[in-house]
Amino acid sequence: MLYLLFMLVIGALAGWLAGKIMRGGGFGLPKNILLGIAGAFIGGILFRLVGFRPFGPIGALISATVGAVLLLWIVGRFRRG
Repeated sequence: MLYLLFMLVIGALAGWLAGKIMRGGGFGLPKNILLGIAGAFIGGILFRLVGFRPFGPIGALISATVGAVLLLWIVGRFRRG
């Protein structure tokens, strides 16, 4: 149960940070959480591919934010055409 709460908090923070980095604002709590969780998944895969393993809350937040920014960038590319 505590892990789920940790994931939701990290997801919300990562989604909010990614929104700030990519477009200057967040997306609202539910979308921030979903974006952050998807970003954590993507970031975790990318970090492991280059030989890094995110450790602790700060590492999880960095990994999730990087993954969420990448996800927003990819979605933005598809929307532009």
